[in-house]
Amino acid sequence: MKSDASLPLDGQRILELAARSMFDLFANASEGMLLVDRDARVVWVNEQYKRFLPALGYERVEDFVGHPVSEVVQNTQMHRVLETGKPILIDLLSNKAGTFGVSRIPLRDEQGNVIGALGIVLFDHPETNLQPLIHKFANLQRDLEDARRELASQRRSKHTLASFVGGSPGAVAVKRQARKAAQSSSPVLLLGETGTGKELLAHGIHAASARSRGPFVSVNIAAVPDTLLEAEFFGVAPGAYTGADRKGRDGKFKLADGGTLFLDEIGDMPLALQPKLLRALQEGEIEPLGSNKVVPFDARVIAATSRDLAALVREGRFREDLYYRLNVLPIKVPPLRERAGDIAAIAEVLVEDIAIRNGTAPFELDAAAIALLSSQRWRGNIRELRNVLEQAAMRSDAQQIDEQLLEEVLREAGIERLPPAPPPRALAALPSRDVLRPLAEQVAEVERHAIQAALAATGGNKLAAARLLGISRAKLYERLELVA
Repeated sequence: MKSDASLPLDGQRILELAARSMFDLFANASEGMLLVDRDARVVWVNEQYKRFLPALGYERVEDFVGHPVSEVVQNTQMHRVLETGKPILIDLLSNKAGTFGVSRIPLRDEQGNVIGALGIVLFDHPETNLQPLIHKFANLQRDLEDARRELASQRRSKHTLASFVGGSPGAVAVKRQARKAAQSSSPVLLLGETGTGKELLAHGIHAASARSRGPFVSVNIAAVPDTLLEAEFFGVAPGAYTGADRKGRDGKFKLADGGTLFLDEIGDMPLALQPKLLRALQEGEIEPLGSNKVVPFDARVIAATSRDLAALVREGRFREDLYYRLNVLPIKVPPLRERAGDIAAIAEVLVEDIAIRNGTAPFELDAAAIALLSSQRWRGNIRELRNVLEQAAMRSDAQQIDEQLLEEVLREAGIERLPPAPPPRALAALPSRDVLRPLAEQVAEVERHAIQAALAATGGNKLAAARLLGISRAKLYERLELVA
């Protein structure tokens, strides 16, 4: 122990005696002690400690002493004490010999240099001696694991390509392109109006790709202030600026390592930050804010925008080289007004989701209500359709929503109400020849025309066609077999 020159000689002697007494006390009262030198090699163990050696795998003291402590004692932190010069006054150590309450203290020479460390086994039954502390530690550990699992689940893909509902030509083409994009590692650029399902498609591409087990990390560029975007993307080095976290913070590129990074509203990217984004995409490495070290990452990038990027390039508001870097696999998502045949099926999915979120039974839309929804322009696309359905659900006291209620919602929401499309001509133009044929044949022909018209109106969606006809899907399949 280093003597204190400020003390009189008698005081120094008392201090030395106190240090020796404390050492003797720990040596006799503790469950064991070991000493390591400045090179972290075990140089001494007391008699109590020797009883742990067989459980650690050593029959003789000579096989233990003289070896690096990290080789003979699993999970030791003695090397950390030597490196930092700071004690670890109480800790739990678990290894092949059991679980122990331990203390680790650095030893210094007269100049204050660390010359070794003393390890003390305070007790070997912490489950009894430290039950409250261990119980609290176990609870904290469980909470940490729960938080990690929750965070991991949030970064998994929430949708598959099957979640992009629709059988219209436009929807089928989008899903075909998305499946092809999922097989590649090149950047994908999703183009389309707001509310058309671009983020859902990004999730689906990730889920169908080889990176599906990795994280799916998204950032909405339009929702983050320009001054914070660089830190959001690339992270912050420890102590980069006043108020920064001392441990630093990973950016979205690093969080997406091994998975997919979704850059929503890429058209809103500030021009000053675009060169750094381009460099990250080209080099596969980032430089955290306040750091002079590059950090590699491996993330597939999917970008999306509701803006006309080509026009932004012509106006000088978006870098041409970045545009070409992102526009490798472009997918144009059609607006809902071009997918009228999908609206019945989309509405059904939205109705079920609304019911689940509200904890209620799903309501039904009658045929007239579906026809009305299918005729609207939906400038806000699926997002606007969902809003209308949620409003209708909140206003209705019945399990079925009709055309009248939807008309009220549309009117009060300021949405231009368009009348339902007239019935298909196939229904009105019934054949007039051979009127005196058997009634069964005439009924079958009427059914065939009605079913064909309903399928044409719903883009081939059999569930939606059945609802238009007022029959069950099973009944529709049955009639299809009879009239085919």
